[in-house]
Amino acid sequence: MSDLGDTILTLDATAQAQLVRRGDVSARELNEAAIGNIERFNPRINAVTIKNYERALSVADRTDLCGSNAPFAGVPFLLKDLGPTCADLDASLGSVFMAGFVPQRDAELITRFRRAGLSFLGKTNTAEFGVLPTTEPAFSGSTCNPWSLDHSAGGSSGGAAAAVAAGLVPVAHGNDAGGSIRIPASCCGVFGLKPTRARVSLAPDVGDLMNGLVCEFVLSRSVRDSATLLDLVSGPASGDPYCAPPAPSSFATASTSQRRLRVAVAPASADEDANCSAATRCAAQLCRDLGHQVEEMALPLKFSALHELFVVVWAAGVSSAITTYSQLTGREPRPEHFEELTFWLYERGRRISASSYLVTIGHLQRAARQLASFYERYDVHLSSVTSAPAPRLGYFGVGTAEQQLERALTFVADTPLANLTGQPAMSVPVYHGANGVPVGAHFTAAVGEESTLLDLASQLEAACPWGHQLPNISLDVPAVA
Repeated sequence: MSDLGDTILTLDATAQAQLVRRGDVSARELNEAAIGNIERFNPRINAVTIKNYERALSVADRTDLCGSNAPFAGVPFLLKDLGPTCADLDASLGSVFMAGFVPQRDAELITRFRRAGLSFLGKTNTAEFGVLPTTEPAFSGSTCNPWSLDHSAGGSSGGAAAAVAAGLVPVAHGNDAGGSIRIPASCCGVFGLKPTRARVSLAPDVGDLMNGLVCEFVLSRSVRDSATLLDLVSGPASGDPYCAPPAPSSFATASTSQRRLRVAVAPASADEDANCSAATRCAAQLCRDLGHQVEEMALPLKFSALHELFVVVWAAGVSSAITTYSQLTGREPRPEHFEELTFWLYERGRRISASSYLVTIGHLQRAARQLASFYERYDVHLSSVTSAPAPRLGYFGVGTAEQQLERALTFVADTPLANLTGQPAMSVPVYHGANGVPVGAHFTAAVGEESTLLDLASQLEAACPWGHQLPNISLDVPAVA
């Protein structure tokens, strides 16, 4: 591997863009180095499943020839193989049902990523239709955690998290309907922010997804990359059904204000793994050391009380997605086209009546109001991202579809609450568990307060830096197996 390939493994997107801007390297050289890293390390983790090298290098050549004022001009980037459509690039959604499907136009978010200067090297692995909090689709194979190859990278944005953790790219696209950015960020030791509902538009083909559960954004090596990218991709598009509260003039600037916050910490749960409890305690102590007011206080509602209601929305969403893609492709959904849980959710969703769905939404909206009122007294809430660290591969695939679903719902702990309320939330990599696998700390703020989270994350990053850390596979050291 070239010296440049070694150098960029721990450089965030801001630093890589500076290399190009200063003329230290060309955009082509930067992308060729990233491609070299993918070819070297990806066979061990299976994070990148669709490659787009030739077109990415053509874009890099145009950047070198014509120049660019884009903030991230020439920076290597990966898209998740689920979510916004990218013209002329395969979109399998982790499913044999979608094999060979190629969208014909870019979603608005893709346009904004391009405008930011990012170079699309390919797509990352995802759970089939984003159903599970792990990335082990039968169609494209399991993504391994770079820190321990027999453990899950989390999901459903596990390919993105593994790629960023291993240094293949400094930042990668992900999305989050119940923790799918934050869970893999925690499992792989990178930074993952779920923005406020509707902060990032789903235009033009989608108004909202799953009654607003789904948010699009990125996973990154650094907080500043996420803050700058949120400035670049946030904001409504024409025809959006609703929009997020007004944003600050700059998330990047707001992320450095160093405010002192009122932090509520969730009490340790008897059902929680000791490593997750330790990560929460570590983050709480860091907050105290930074001068924040920290108080133990439980949320007024647990996600476990909402499992049945959440599954109604989840099943309806999966069923709606499969029905929509069936219409687009002309393919009839059959059991042999899907993993067992995915097809179980599809069939269950088809049986939900319109009236029972709307009653469920009403119950969840009242729960969201109850949770939101908590943030009138506290700036942020701190808890575990999941109930246990990254499990071994295969953990979620045991038993019936109902048993797989129950295992997933238990694992995600209270992470989906932020999707139900629309609040921003993040996983911050502050701890490594007993087996060396990272464990994140979970912070949630009031609707519209991404700047509060980014400010706190920047303080934590300065106090407990993580961007320089690489798993053994990226250091040519045998990984844990």
